[in-house]
Amino acid sequence: MNKVTFGALAGALLLATASAAPAQEIPAEPEAGEIRMGLQPWLGYGQWHVAAAKDLFAANGLEEVELVNFTTDADVNAALASGQLDAANVATHTALAIAAAGVPIKIVMLLDVSTTADAIIAGGDIASVADLEGKKVAYEEGTTSDILLNYALAQNGMSIEDIQRVPMPAADAGAALIGGQVPVAVTYEPYLTLALAQDPEAKLLYTAGENPGLISDVLIVREDVLNERPGQVAALLRAWDEALATYRADETEGRAIIAEAVGAPPEDLETAFEGVEFYSLEENQEQLTGDYAGKVVPEVEEAATKAGILTDDVDAEALIEGRFVDAAAQ
Repeated sequence: MNKVTFGALAGALLLATASAAPAQEIPAEPEAGEIRMGLQPWLGYGQWHVAAAKDLFAANGLEEVELVNFTTDADVNAALASGQLDAANVATHTALAIAAAGVPIKIVMLLDVSTTADAIIAGGDIASVADLEGKKVAYEEGTTSDILLNYALAQNGMSIEDIQRVPMPAADAGAALIGGQVPVAVTYEPYLTLALAQDPEAKLLYTAGENPGLISDVLIVREDVLNERPGQVAALLRAWDEALATYRADETEGRAIIAEAVGAPPEDLETAFEGVEFYSLEENQEQLTGDYAGKVVPEVEEAATKAGILTDDVDAEALIEGRFVDAAAQ
């Protein structure tokens, strides 16, 4: 969920050409070969780790799925555009920005939505978003924190120009609040829990749950992969769905697998897990033609534009490709 940088994509775009072939029937069995998928150590992508631990990729006929870890969005985006990756897990606003930059990709599945795992926190006498006017606010520009802040301000008839911006990494924003450097911070878990535990006066001012989906993650796949290996993509989605069913049947084990993959003790992520909602194939069938497509994506597009993250036009409606979820759910 870090800042998106697209300058590095310029050269890589020459290698990322999409096939003009029409949509074809998706085979029941996946094509042969490896599929490489990029992700970062965020628990919202955790069902892929459950799938790997439970051998669900192989169970769905996939020869090999390589989970390629990155630390920044920029690296994921460049690898996807250059063809080093077949698919990537990114925030909704990142998917919009990647498409606007000219990379031929589609959103094929909604992975997760943050409810209370992303939030604006404040101390002292700040009791509402309206009280942010003229105040210093620490947040990481170009990230989900930026999206959340811009949306919250807009909902209260304000803009980013009405506050004093204090850019810094999300990992440092909560500490800046505790240390008295700023009265307001925008961050996400586990930094929220740490800040609230250390400052008894700190409180949640506004959470992503005010508009479920605004802070969300999706699976994007290059269009050439969708055209040439549609069976692999459908099998990948089935593996996610089975991993989620396994997770929901035994959350303790599932959370332990995910926590190990992201490098944190399960107890440190308990609050974070509670603030994230994962989506199944059935739930995706509703969302990709319902609220997510019709309400959430336009609102994310507007917030990302106001935040300066999205600077070019993008056909958001055409970006969503729901036929792979339908095929996987059969």
